[in-house]
Amino acid sequence: MTNDSAGERGFIEALRTLAHDPAARRFADDAAVLPMPAAESLVLTHDMLVEGVHFLPTDPPGDVAWKLLAVNLSDLAAKGARPVGVLMGYGLTGDSAWDSAFVAGLGAALAAFAVPLLGGDTVAQPPRDSRVLGLTALGASGVAVPSRSGAQAGDSLYVTGTIGDAGAGLAIALGEDGAADLLAAYRRPQPRLAEGRALAPLVHAMMDVSDGLLIDAERMAMASGLAVEIDLATVPLSDALRARGDDRPARIAAATAGDDYELLFALPAAMLPPVAATRVGRFAAGAGLRLVDGDAALPLPTRLGYLHAR
Repeated sequence: MTNDSAGERGFIEALRTLAHDPAARRFADDAAVLPMPAAESLVLTHDMLVEGVHFLPTDPPGDVAWKLLAVNLSDLAAKGARPVGVLMGYGLTGDSAWDSAFVAGLGAALAAFAVPLLGGDTVAQPPRDSRVLGLTALGASGVAVPSRSGAQAGDSLYVTGTIGDAGAGLAIALGEDGAADLLAAYRRPQPRLAEGRALAPLVHAMMDVSDGLLIDAERMAMASGLAVEIDLATVPLSDALRARGDDRPARIAAATAGDDYELLFALPAAMLPPVAATRVGRFAAGAGLRLVDGDAALPLPTRLGYLHAR
């Protein structure tokens, strides 16, 4: 990390209090040095959050820090990897109060997931710019690392947890009334790290649900060269979300909302998952996504989920 200005130096000094792992070298070097066991694969992922796109200007800075870490750890969870460290890129806009609250939230998130901050970089942004944040997460796995492309015809499609809570939470953050649990699902997602490690040796394919259940299921099918059918009636909804509506449009909204960060995985039809999960569909020969509601075939919604290129 660089330290070219007084504001930047102060921010890095605050981050230095989080640099407990010896690999970080107290941010006094140009790189971290992380010893790795020879029998493990190194798994790397990088995600960015942009203010106004991935989080709201009104979201608390500590929650933004949590989300930045959690969305990257969710990628490691989908690979069955245990986190071993993170590197952060941070744009400074001159708002020291926001920066301080972010550091406090980041410290709480790192402690919650027992992940060390190993280093990164800071850059100055114009004061009125949207904040741009990036994080690289490093993980390790001692088993074969699953991809999204290994599903087989006849496999069942499962998802952990519940779907749609974060989408409702975003609506609440924008001013709607609603349950605190839904708002927390949007602002503080919970990466399924333990579930990912339990599933990795068993699944044919696995990924996290970041952009929406339907669009991510379609992506898994496409990567695997298969068709996938989703039964809308089986998509798991929380009690708090059901209280807002449980008809067909509400379920379609949940299945296309995104930001859930649950695990989506393909498992042989005869096998039951070793973690709590719901069977929501199946893979077959062919191509494309088919949506049903029990015995009724449904037209696909115009929007299957969040698209990054607009």
